[in-house]
Amino acid sequence: MRHLLTRPAVMAIAAALALSACATATPYQPAGFQGQRGGYAEQRLEANRYRVSFAGNSVTTREQVEMGLLLRAAELTVQDGYDWFATVNRATDRDVRYDTMPDPFRYNRYPYWSPYWQVYHRGLWSPWSDPFGRDFDVQEVDRYEASSEIVMGRGARPADDANAFDAREVIQNVSPRLARPN
Repeated sequence: MRHLLTRPAVMAIAAALALSACATATPYQPAGFQGQRGGYAEQRLEANRYRVSFAGNSVTTREQVEMGLLLRAAELTVQDGYDWFATVNRATDRDVRYDTMPDPFRYNRYPYWSPYWQVYHRGLWSPWSDPFGRDFDVQEVDRYEASSEIVMGRGARPADDANAFDAREVIQNVSPRLARPN
């Protein structure tokens, strides 16, 4: 019986499965938890004021990063015995990187046939050079990090402050939408 999959095909499938297992959004966790990059961090500035941040990896969306920031702020607020928090100087930074890889199909499209090129380059005839140059795939990789200072308060949330949040409502609404570590 003849095998349907060649060795390169099996290796490509194995590599794709391995990469897909790694390509998950940053879970809601402390920064550096289990050696993972990303997560939340905080620093107490005053009795009712913190600096809070949440960093995601390359597959974590901006929305997930901002929800992680708000959830951590809400948890700190409840943990310290307050009812609401207001964000001060809130910002989301985007880090963009471009990855380039040679096109894997450019030279292996026809494994039993390839064109024979002769190119004059730097005074030499080369039978191996492609006169059109190499093809590259370019992929844009985004990483987001949100940070804010929060001020916490007791009692009813200030109705006239659009940056003030009821901590328990944020926990109730945002917590189910964020993945936790396994």
